[in-house]
Order: sequence, then structure tokens, then C-alpha cells
Amino acid sequence: MESTEKEVRKRTSRKKNQKRSFTLSAFTIILILTFILAIVTHFLPEAVFEGENLVDGSGVVGATLSQTLLAPILGFSDAIDICLFVLILGAFLKVVTKTGALETGIEVLIKKLKGKELVLIPILMFIFSIGGTTYGMLEETVGFYAILSVAMVAAGMDTLVASAVVLLGAGSGVLGSTINPFAVGAAIDSLPAGVEVNQAVIIGLGIILWLTTYIICTLAVMLYAKKVIAKKGSTFLSLQEKKDMEEFYAPKEDQKKKNVALSGKQKVTLLLFAFTFVIMIIGFIPWGDFGITLFEKGKFFSTITGLPLGQWYFQESTLWFLIMTIIIGVVNRMSEHELVDTFIDGADDMVGVILVIAIARGASVLMTQTHLDNYIIYNAANALSGVSKVVFAPLNYILHVGLSILVPSSSGLASLSTPIMGSLADRLGFSVEVTVMEMVAANGLVNLFTPTCGAIMGGLELAKVQYTTWLKWVAKVILLVAVVNIVILTLAMMYL
Repeated sequence: MESTEKEVRKRTSRKKNQKRSFTLSAFTIILILTFILAIVTHFLPEAVFEGENLVDGSGVVGATLSQTLLAPILGFSDAIDICLFVLILGAFLKVVTKTGALETGIEVLIKKLKGKELVLIPILMFIFSIGGTTYGMLEETVGFYAILSVAMVAAGMDTLVASAVVLLGAGSGVLGSTINPFAVGAAIDSLPAGVEVNQAVIIGLGIILWLTTYIICTLAVMLYAKKVIAKKGSTFLSLQEKKDMEEFYAPKEDQKKKNVALSGKQKVTLLLFAFTFVIMIIGFIPWGDFGITLFEKGKFFSTITGLPLGQWYFQESTLWFLIMTIIIGVVNRMSEHELVDTFIDGADDMVGVILVIAIARGASVLMTQTHLDNYIIYNAANALSGVSKVVFAPLNYILHVGLSILVPSSSGLASLSTPIMGSLADRLGFSVEVTVMEMVAANGLVNLFTPTCGAIMGGLELAKVQYTTWLKWVAKVILLVAVVNIVILTLAMMYL
């Protein structure tokens, strides 16, 4: 009888623990958000058209059931470039992993650091932040989640640290964009004729926002990483996430050698691995916008991909990773069957990531179809037209936080918002430069956590970190960053 009661108590305890650990997957969260957006469109005024043209801000078109159900499918079509890039990236990483070069190289690095592993965090985050502030590095970071997960787990940390290094590192730079053409450039280009801006002011504000956000985020990541190293039980990950982390990223028993060393082939593989990512990053930076003509047409890379470095996007990068995957396979003398099988296995590993990216893009597609984004921005601009500078700055920032959840693309939001809000600021005698940076900073803040951003959801999926886990951990950091942003931008609005 006593043993039966114990069993009952155990089963009850297990059920309670199961309930306590219940979390929604990324897929479910995004789909729920998409359906909520569809429902909201039926409670707002109906859009008015003059011929085929929408009367700006007049209302929305109610989402049909077919539009709502098709949104994830259309999102896949809209995000096909990044989906193909992630697919080939998975194959590339699998081939590199097959050689053992990455794991061995990381183990050698960790042993050389000898307890100074934390130094990796500020260095890596600063490098990512430079990419963010100069050319909006975000979607290009997806592959780094897996790479850093291996490194951080080997260093005694967890995959949440790896995710934070990539996302908060690059994100702090994007939030404080200085010359990012996809945020600052798109916003300036979208300003109405006659509205002038001082780009020196924009760059100065961007640097302040970038560095303050970088400092806050880096300190938060380092404090958490230090706790995890000191005590494994302090990890923020759930039991299932820890199990997944150990399965995918923990060093295997045969890799835990005292005298580990890189072979000649592995050294060449690591050089090719680093070279691949360096060229990708150089390829994405719009050098022509900065007056640099070093990578003009007719050079080596434009012969291969059709476009010179600086004009690449996902199609060119996908081809580049495909070429380098084959080269690395040949260098390591993989047979044709071994290379193809490994390639397919790597691509297969990315299917879940690709689906998350596609479904996330679907929410933005539905917003555009129903004109909900247009309705919100026009009515918000009317509400802000009669307020003072001290009120305008924080409210405009908060407005763009809301808009960015629905329209995570910085260039898309700039094209939608800046013609209206920039013109309003100019008419009221407020700083247009600060108004532009409010949009940029708010969009950058939201892209640290929004479920409608495929890069975030895909990256977290790669790192085996649940979206809800990330949201709980990063919430306080985001709140502090938002407060600091608002203070800086409000002061700037008052004195510029």
C-alpha cells in the first residue's frame, strides 16, 4: 500500500513538472501571431480606394481565411533566398564538421585560453557589432549560432551564451547603425524632397546608441556566462534544452584527449573555413556606398558569382558556400559518395530552421496584404502632430517598437515610416536626424527578440534554444536598453 502511494506521488510530481516546463515551439508562436493579426484586421475601419490606389491611413482590408492560411507559404516564397542560403550553409557546416577540424580547433583554442574563456565574449560581440552598425549584419549571422554553440559549450558555457553573443553582438550594432545602408541609408532615401538631414549628426547618434547598447549587452552576457562556468546548475536552459545541447554540441568522448593537435589537413580546412566567412562578410558590405571601388567588376569573384564583392546578397553567398563546400571536401580527400551523403545530411539538418524562417516571414506578408502597417503609421503620425519634443521623442520610439514587431525589416519600415514621420518632424521644427534614429534604434531593439524575424527564430533553432527561454532571459536586458535609448534620444531631440 505504501509503495502504491509513493508511485502515485511520483506520477503526480512528474505531471506537475511536465506542466511547469510546457513551452510553445517557435512554429506555434508565429502561427498564433499570424492568426491574431488576421483577426485584428476585421475590427478596424475598412480601407478606402481611389481607383486602385489606397487612401493612406483610411483603413485595412480584412484578411480572408485563405490569405491567413497562405501567409506561411507566401512567406516561404518571399524568403526563398535566405532559405536556400541556410540549406547550403548547413551542408557546408556538416562537411567541415566531418573533417573534425572545427571541433579540434576549438578544443585547442579553449586549452590555450586556460580559464580565460570569458575574454571571447567581448571580442566576438564587438566584431559582430561592427558588422551590425556598418551594413546591418543580422540574417547573415545564422550560421554563427551553430559554430559558437560548439565553442561555448566546449568552454564550459551553454548555447544561450552562444546565441546571446551573436544576436546581442550584431544587434547592438544594428540598433546603433551609423552607415548601415539598409537602415540609415534607406531612411534618408525615403525622406520627402526638401527635407534635409545632417549625416554627421546621424553617425554621432548612431555611435552613442551602438556603444551604450554594446556595453549593456556585453556585461549581461559575461555575468551570465560566469555563473554558468562556476555552477552548471545556474544555466537558464530547460532540461530538454540541456539534453539537446549535449547531444548536438557537447564534445564527444573520443575528442576529449589530453594532447589534442590539428593535423595539416585540418589546419588548411580551418583556413578555408575562415576565408569563406570573411569573403561572405566582405561581399555583403556595400563598398560603393562608401566610395570604395576596390572590388569593381571584372575581378575574380565577379567572374564566379556574376557580381563583385560589395554587391552580393544571398544568391551569390549561397553559390560561394557551395563552391567552398566542394573545395573543402576535395582537400580532405572525401570520396564522391561521402561528400554527397554528408552534404545531404547537412542540408537535412536545416529543414526545421528553414521552415521557421519562412513562417516568420508570412506574418509580414499578411501585414502588407491587408494594409495594416499603413493604417497604423498614418494614424500614429496624426496623434503625435500636436505634442512637444519631450513627449514626441519617447512616443515616436515606442510607436516604432510596435511597428517593428509587425515589420521587422529595417528597409521596409524605413520606406513605410520615414516619409510620414520625417515630414511631420520637419513641419513641427523637430530634429529630423533624431526622428530617423528613433526609427533605426526601435527597429534594432525589436530585432533582438521579435518572433517575426526569421534570422532570430532560425538561429535559436540552430542553437537548440527555445524562443520562450530566450525571451525570458533577455527581457531585462531589452528593457534596460530601451530606457537608455529613450533617454539618449529624448535629450538629443531637446538640444538639437
